Amino acid sequence: MKKKIILFITICLVFILAACSDDETSSEPEETEDGKVVLTGLITKHPLTKDLEDMEWLAEVEERAGVEIKWEEVTADWDQKKGAMLAGGDIPDIIVGPNAITDADFAQFPGLFENLAPLIEEQGPNIQAMFDKHPETELLSTQTDGEIYGLSKYQKFWPETATMQFINDQWLENLGLDVPTNWDELFDVLMAFKEEDANGNGDPNDEIPMDFAPVAETGFGYFHPTVLLGSMGMTVTGGGGQGYFLEDGEVKNFFVDERYKTFVSFLNKLYENGLINDEAFTQDYSQYQALARGDGDVAKIGYTFGWERTDRFGLGVSDQYESFDPMKASADYDGEVSWSYDYNELNFGVNFIQMSSATSNKEAAMKFINELYDPEVSLQVLFGSLGPNIEKTGDNSYKILEPQDEEMDPGTWKWTSTWADNGPMFISDELDVELPVDMQAVDEQQAPFNAAFESLDRENDVFPGMMLKYSEEDHNQMTLVNTDFMNIAISKFGEWITSGGIEDEWDSYVQQVEQMGLPSNIEIIQGYYDDYKEKSN
Repeated sequence: MKKKIILFITICLVFILAACSDDETSSEPEETEDGKVVLTGLITKHPLTKDLEDMEWLAEVEERAGVEIKWEEVTADWDQKKGAMLAGGDIPDIIVGPNAITDADFAQFPGLFENLAPLIEEQGPNIQAMFDKHPETELLSTQTDGEIYGLSKYQKFWPETATMQFINDQWLENLGLDVPTNWDELFDVLMAFKEEDANGNGDPNDEIPMDFAPVAETGFGYFHPTVLLGSMGMTVTGGGGQGYFLEDGEVKNFFVDERYKTFVSFLNKLYENGLINDEAFTQDYSQYQALARGDGDVAKIGYTFGWERTDRFGLGVSDQYESFDPMKASADYDGEVSWSYDYNELNFGVNFIQMSSATSNKEAAMKFINELYDPEVSLQVLFGSLGPNIEKTGDNSYKILEPQDEEMDPGTWKWTSTWADNGPMFISDELDVELPVDMQAVDEQQAPFNAAFESLDRENDVFPGMMLKYSEEDHNQMTLVNTDFMNIAISKFGEWITSGGIEDEWDSYVQQVEQMGLPSNIEIIQGYYDDYKEKSN
């Protein structure tokens, strides 16, 4: 009898504890003393960007939305952190960052993110206005089942490419050299940069002939040498990504293309001759930027890649550099020359903000998200707060101000001040904006690439990438292949450049990659591309 009583009491305690737990789980959302809804947020931001608590515009947006967001700010190792976070199922109410959460993540972790479509209809007028003005943004935001988990953006000002090539024109003049027009000439120029006192400071050993941005484990991006694949007629997008590209309407992957082997062999030749920065594969982005800014008026880098001259080289040495025409692979190459075409990635983009399905006050979270897509707020997301960064000159007119720090270039000022290109936004075409000098200079500096873009068949030779939305099954299958594929492809890229061996290992490497399922991925993507092309026409 005594055992039954103890058992009964134990069962009662279990039910009481469970009831308490349920009450706690279903409790009202946390609020501040003045009635603001407390939310959690995570943002993947640029290493240069200041703390969110110092952004005036963000404080004002939270105030208008009636929320207080406890932010976690991530500037490095996001992929590792994300994997553990998604697997654990415990995510913040709001996540911000360019494709920080991908379509593949939505497919792999169903139910973790909120379908925003009904919320947009009810309380997302700014987002709906963006969808109405630019239907591409709704296409980019919508999954194949019609649900919306991540929102795109529109920012209107950006050109066709994010990556330009720059060469130190003063070094060329000092050494009596011409701008290279093909890879052989580039090799000769870089050798001269290495062996002679190109910067004229009396030290012939402090010049670095060539440098490029750090390469991520997940694939290529902006400011990477993969743009040189255009020297053999290949048009990559976004700097190359995971290698998928389009040629005459056929989906291909450059990681198994003979032209890629030629390209890597050329980089290996440069590295073996000491022409590529020794730290190219180990430096972070901040180091990459700092090195190119030289020492006072003494430049350190001869040939490199970047967005705009002052952004890449700072104010001290930027006037020494010029952008120049895409090179041919060799003097006798008679085919088309191309370059990385990034217009869609620059002006649109996918999955810039998401909401957790477990958010206790979805209306408050949606009110905050909608505020970000107000055109005036969006301008501040991109360039910084009204006052220190932007002057409002009329009802719909604005002027982007020069940096408060006279020694800082406008590009660095933007990335230091705000979320910049990493934020969700809708820059309405109706806004009249006087752009900063670096943006005004972009068109001039992109002029050498215009001929390649004018002859480009955008329908059949530009991979639509983010415009393609895959089923959950196809997403999962391709993600598994791409993960294994990138592990070997990116590793081999660095190994073959620094140690050689691509000629001996190429056939076995291609066989290995194809056995991983790359041909299947290409076949899947081809089907989606064909459907997309048919609907677009």
